[in-house]
Amino acid sequence: MNSFSRSNYEGLIYSLSEEHPEITSSTLRLYTNSSTSAILRGSIYFRSELELRIFEYIDLTDGEIFEYNYAVYRGNTKVRWYDSQPHPEDQDLASTFPHHYHEEPNIKNNRKPAPGISFKTPNLPTLITSCLNL
Repeated sequence: MNSFSRSNYEGLIYSLSEEHPEITSSTLRLYTNSSTSAILRGSIYFRSELELRIFEYIDLTDGEIFEYNYAVYRGNTKVRWYDSQPHPEDQDLASTFPHHYHEEPNIKNNRKPAPGISFKTPNLPTLITSCLNL
């Protein structure tokens, strides 16, 4: 089954607070922009006062994420962000290439491997678990 079918993905995003009592609210919305692609955009808010901001451009036909942007905020401070900008020179990131995240100290240059982040599967479960562990 294609994990990025519209109905499967809507089921996942619109049941998050039922599945995770640590989530206080969500503004996530899935917008189709063609018969084969969609945009997921919004935030997930946690009891810990973290906010996870999410943007995904999704291919619903092949079940792939074309592009993503994930950022975790505590108040107005960005505490972590995820990206797929390749850094082939950094062997510490090879295990999850090109996916990685940035965090303090020196958030811009402090890159860590991002296990569970992929273009092929929904990333929300991994991101939620990561936020719960911050």
